[in-house]
Amino acid sequence: MAEICPKEIGQRLKAFRLGSGYSAEEVAEKIGISRAALYRYEKGDPPKLETLEKIAVLLDVSLTSLMGVGVEYVSSAVSFFERMRQAEAASEHLFVMFGPLSYLLTTDEFDELLPVVLREGLPPEMPEREKAEKAVDEIVSILRERKKNYRQRKPSIVSLISATELERFLRNGFIGTYDLPPEVMEARKGVARREAEHALEILETQPIGVQIGILVDSIPSTNFQIFRQPDRSILGVSPFRLGEFPNVRLGVAMITSAAEALALHEKMVSELWERSLKGPEAAVFLRKLIDDTQSDRS
Repeated sequence: MAEICPKEIGQRLKAFRLGSGYSAEEVAEKIGISRAALYRYEKGDPPKLETLEKIAVLLDVSLTSLMGVGVEYVSSAVSFFERMRQAEAASEHLFVMFGPLSYLLTTDEFDELLPVVLREGLPPEMPEREKAEKAVDEIVSILRERKKNYRQRKPSIVSLISATELERFLRNGFIGTYDLPPEVMEARKGVARREAEHALEILETQPIGVQIGILVDSIPSTNFQIFRQPDRSILGVSPFRLGEFPNVRLGVAMITSAAEALALHEKMVSELWERSLKGPEAAVFLRKLIDDTQSDRS
């Protein structure tokens, strides 16, 4: 059995606590410890097992997931993106299959519009809307921290893009609902086009440490990312998405370092990369896709 690391328990504790919507003060009060003690646990001080069990019950997560034994199952997008942020902070190489574009390679304009689009995707009459909007703010904050860390650390990244998802993004625009005024829909298609043009620029300039492959055939229906760290690799598989009609509410993600799961996904990455369009060939394809979807709107 892999050694259980108190620091990683603390990281999971923080991620699941953020996903629960509880503040540190609320968690501390409900389980009968001080806020300072909770923060120490989140930073890596090992809590007593009985304290950890209380936290797991309160946060509605299994003790095994909190301890990182086997597979972590994550039903909160807040928790999942926080776990991605934590994993990326120690990663040297990233393999990304998150469509239609890898978030880490998107522009600042994407970040500015993202909270608007995520709120558009919330049903108008949904229960606990205030809680859902608070979660959107938390997600956006975590995502921006991820991008900031990526730009500072610059781990290498291999990003696989689905041509089908990218075309849908260009045709629909960066939207959370169809119920938008025509002029807004047109503006959002412009945003999607600029994101695709940014990906095209990467393909044409080929910056060190960034590789993009475009897949024109069938792809997996779930998103995944492999985080390769100096001493191990981690796999995250997710139903959450950030493109047009984003989903940050429903689904169960998983995180694991299990050898079999990693081997199968690494094999899939290798096969998908082999079949993908790359370099100048991918750039020609993407430019034509952008032009074709633009002319269809004219």
